[in-house]
Amino acid sequence: MKFVKVGETSEIPIGKMKKVKFEEKEILITNVDGNYYAIENRCPHAGGDLSKGSLDGKIVTCPRHGSRFDVTTGKAVSGPKILFLRFKTKDVSSFEVKVEGKDLILKR
Repeated sequence: MKFVKVGETSEIPIGKMKKVKFEEKEILITNVDGNYYAIENRCPHAGGDLSKGSLDGKIVTCPRHGSRFDVTTGKAVSGPKILFLRFKTKDVSSFEVKVEGKDLILKR
């Protein structure tokens, strides 16, 4: 396995997130209490851009219909909410992040 630099730690303060390109995919990198995590950036429900959503602790909420994902695992916490109904959604893929000095590196 090979690792690829996708950014620097200074670009993502604690409690923030950033979208990056990695092997033709959009990846969301988050900083939760000084630890970095990476998941797919697109919500599986309707393709919402998770980087435009909100991050509360380790939970990111899709700006389209409110699906919520645990950024440490990629697991769906709750699906989209449409009107008064809450539906199921799929998990998103997660990626291993390494920090080398100030560099953020993803496993290829």
